[in-house]
Parts: sequence; structure tokens; C-alpha cells
Amino acid sequence: MKSLVLKDLFNIGHNAKSMLFILVAFAAAFIPFSGVEGYIFECAILCSMMIVTTFSFDDNSKWTRYAMIMPVSKKELVGGKFIVLAIFCAVGSLFGLVVGSIGGLITNKITLDLVGIGELLFLDLISWVIALIFGSMSIPLVFKFGAERGRVLLVVSFLIPAGICFGIYQLLTTLGVELTDPLVFILLCCSPLLALAWCYVMYQISYRIFAKQEL
Repeated sequence: MKSLVLKDLFNIGHNAKSMLFILVAFAAAFIPFSGVEGYIFECAILCSMMIVTTFSFDDNSKWTRYAMIMPVSKKELVGGKFIVLAIFCAVGSLFGLVVGSIGGLITNKITLDLVGIGELLFLDLISWVIALIFGSMSIPLVFKFGAERGRVLLVVSFLIPAGICFGIYQLLTTLGVELTDPLVFILLCCSPLLALAWCYVMYQISYRIFAKQEL
């Protein structure tokens, strides 16, 4: 499993400079106008999309077929993708936090007192959760339709979780449950566990899709 993760991290290193340039350019363009919060979410989500790029590298090098003649199980191969996704999301959210904080201080968008730091750290955690949920939806799509068509279907990976959240909100509204600030805070605190549960479901779906494929 460790070697599978390192393989994707080394491969994606070729795109690291271009992604770094994009994120820095976005910082200069968006932080003065939209603030630090939006930039942190943007970094996490953009980095989560790089998981599709790792599939493209695998397809171009015929890696998957080669991996199947090695002592690597399909479960390990699928699980490695989800670990890499979690790393990408963490790197994106942390990069957004650091660069966003610097940009926010320069543009006077934030103040780094005790409360402000706590809010930014909490927001950074939520950005990781959201990027992980969105990114994990793309993995079964790529296993099913391939990397190239999976890129086109990336929008689906965003719409499905958003649609589920909207449906839950409508259900709670119909049942008369009011989303008060304390309740929203509790839900946000529980969101990492919900994200991990969601990833487990996506992992099971991805494995079942991949297990049926003949390479």
C-alpha cells in the first residue's frame, strides 16, 4: 500500500509546479475581493481534482495491467487511491490556510488573534472534509468510465453530494427541524466522521466496479 501511495505522489510531482503557480495566482486574484475563506476551500477542492490526473498517468503507462501481475491486490490498489486523495486534500487545505493567512494579513482581511486563528483552523478542517467528499465521488466514476471521460464527469462528483445535502436539508425542513447555529456547529464537528463514512461507501463501490473489470 505504501509503495502505491508513493508512486502516485512521485508521479504528481511533475504537475506540482504548475499547480503551485495556479494557486498563487488565484491567491493574488481572489483574496483581496472574496476573502481568505473562499480561497481555502478553492485550494482544497482544486488539489482534490489531481486524483484524476494520477489515473491518467496509470493509463498512459499501462500501470494497472502491470500491477495485477505483481503481489498487489485490487483492494490495495483502490485503497491507495483514497489515501492519495486524502493527502491531496490535506495539502491543498494546508496550503490554502498558510497562503490565505499571509494574503489576508497583507490585505487586512483577517486578524490573527486567538479567535481568528481558531476560526481559520476550523474552516481549514471543513475545507478538507468537503474536498474529500467531492474528490471521493470522482474515483468510482473514473474506475467505471476511465480517466478521460472521468474528467468530464467531475461536475457530477460535485453535484451528487450537493444534491444529497440539499435533499437532507429539505427533509429536515419538512419534518420541522430548525437548523439553529448550535445544531449546525455540531454537524460541522461531526463532518470528518461523515466524510470518512462517505469515503468508505465510495471505496466499496469503486472496488466492486474494479473487481468486475478484466484487464
